[in-house]
Amino acid sequence: MKRFAIGIGVGLAAGLLLRSKLEQDLISPEKALKQVKNKLSHSFNVTGSWIHMIPETWDKNQLEYTVYRGGVTASTEHDKSLQYDFIVDAKTGTILDVTQ
Repeated sequence: MKRFAIGIGVGLAAGLLLRSKLEQDLISPEKALKQVKNKLSHSFNVTGSWIHMIPETWDKNQLEYTVYRGGVTASTEHDKSLQYDFIVDAKTGTILDVTQ
């Protein structure tokens, strides 16, 4: 019983360390959104934004990425609102896709 309890304790500790290491490799969703808004503001007048807080796996051209999905609302010169969806790399903050 003592060995079993020690094994469970070691397993839990290793799991927590591994989890924290994996999470350190990703930027926060807030930081990713800030980077996207900064980049898109050069092309659009960004008036609103949102982002999914949970990263997901996304495949493009047979490459697999860990990404955040989100969107921005932009206004035009004629006060018309346009919605753009984006996919941003959760490790680097690089915008991988933008669609209207």
